[in-house]
Amino acid sequence: MGRRCAWLEGVTPPSVSDTAASDSAPTPGWVDEAFDGVRYGLAGKVIAEQQSAFQRVTIIESERYGKGLLLDGCWMTAERQERHYHEAIVHPALCGAERIERVLVIGGGDGGTARECLRHPGVQHLDMVEIDGLVVEWSRQHLPSIGGAAWGDPRFQLTVGDGIAWAANATDASYDVVIVDGSDPAGPAEGLFNRAFFAHCRRILRPGGVFATQSESPEAFRQVHLDTVRLLREVFGHAEPMYGWVPMYPSGWWSWTFAAVDGPRYRQPRPERAAAVADGCEIWSPRWQQGAFEAVPAFVERALAGA
Repeated sequence: MGRRCAWLEGVTPPSVSDTAASDSAPTPGWVDEAFDGVRYGLAGKVIAEQQSAFQRVTIIESERYGKGLLLDGCWMTAERQERHYHEAIVHPALCGAERIERVLVIGGGDGGTARECLRHPGVQHLDMVEIDGLVVEWSRQHLPSIGGAAWGDPRFQLTVGDGIAWAANATDASYDVVIVDGSDPAGPAEGLFNRAFFAHCRRILRPGGVFATQSESPEAFRQVHLDTVRLLREVFGHAEPMYGWVPMYPSGWWSWTFAAVDGPRYRQPRPERAAAVADGCEIWSPRWQQGAFEAVPAFVERALAGA
């Protein structure tokens, strides 16, 4: 998709180099993501930037949302907004799966998805496979509150590697929940949005398992969103988008799609699991989830009719 970041007038774009940002104090101003003729920005400054083997990794400090992360100039997360995303992608899956002993997170290098998963006491083992070690390193250094206790949890196993290959090589029926917490379908995340990858995710799910992925904005990425939902329905048999908001993302309107083989079990949170995590959530609750699944815009409903 090749989204890019622009910088408002009066702010010098930070240079991309093999080291962290310049020793001189960054100039406060605005940090923007520019996409399709619209800018999405925060008042703040770049505090570190480096080109990894895969992408440009940028850490900013904003006035409104605290420190944040961009990849190739695209907003990923921020300290005081991350719960809008991480609670939404995790709890419908973990509250709906038959079992949750073994969880796979592909991507998620900031640690937020793993943190929310590990709040469920029924999780016994979580594999997180993140392709870019710099994202993990800088998230732990600059954004430690996002991963929180996950980094030191004995149930947590980090692998810096290719999540697509991990899914292809994993044993059949080896996970209860598979969550794809990737960036937009370009660059290192491009292979996370295709039939072969989704088929492997179905293969490695145990009976009663649930698959979850972020599925872009229905406004800013309409066709990608619709194609993702259609493809997941073809591969799994049952898949539905859930709508919420991440104000720093393009349009602010976002989606997550959940899939299962044996029916839409992701729509029915198990009361005991929901009770274990709900009090610690800022956004997610069983009531919020019900509304989020029902908030299907008319154009999406028409486009997906019969899919």
